Amino acid sequence: MDRVNALARRVPTWVVYLLGLVPLAWLVWGAVSDGLGADPVKAIEHALGERGLQFLLASLAITPLRRVGLNLLRFRRALGLLAFLYVTLHLVAWVWLDMGLRWEEMLADLTKRPFVILGMVGFVVMIPLALTSWNGAIRRLGAAAWNRLHKLAYIAILAGAAHLALLSKVWTAEILIYLGLTLGLLAVRLIPRGARRPQAAA
Repeated sequence: MDRVNALARRVPTWVVYLLGLVPLAWLVWGAVSDGLGADPVKAIEHALGERGLQFLLASLAITPLRRVGLNLLRFRRALGLLAFLYVTLHLVAWVWLDMGLRWEEMLADLTKRPFVILGMVGFVVMIPLALTSWNGAIRRLGAAAWNRLHKLAYIAILAGAAHLALLSKVWTAEILIYLGLTLGLLAVRLIPRGARRPQAAA
C-alpha cells in the first residue's frame, strides 16, 4: 500500500481533471457523429447524470479507502468538482435539449414528479460544495464549519441515487449496485473512528 500511495503522490491533480473530461469528449463525439442511437437527447441526459453520480461516489470513497491505508485525499476535490460539472451539464441538457426551455412545464414537474424534485435537491446542495472547494474557503469558514458544510455531499449522493432509481422505474442490477454503493459509503461513516484533524484536498 505504501508503494501505491507513493505512486499516487507523483500524479498531478490535473491528470484527474483531464481523465475526468474524457467521457464528456466521447459523448460530444457521439453526438456530432450521430452515434447515440435513436434518442440522442435521452442518451446525453442519462450519460451526464450517470457520470455525475459516479464521480460523486468516487469522491465519497476517498475516506473509506483512507481508513484501509490508501491515501487519495489530494484527488477528492477534483472528483467532487467533476461530479458537479457533470450534474450541471445533466441539468442543462434537461432544461435545454429535453424540455426546450418550457419553463412552465418544468416548474410543474418540480411540484409533481418526485424524481425531478430529488434531482434538483441534489444539484442545489452541490452548489455550496463547489463554491467552497478551495483552500481559501476552508481558512475563512474554519475547518470545523467547512467539514459540517461538506456533509451536504451525503444529501447530494442520496438524492442522486434515488433520482436515478425513480427515473429508471425498473430495479435493474445496475440500479441496485448504485444504491448499494451509496448506502455502503454512507454506512461506513457510522463506524466509530479516532479523532483526526480536518485536511484540505489538494
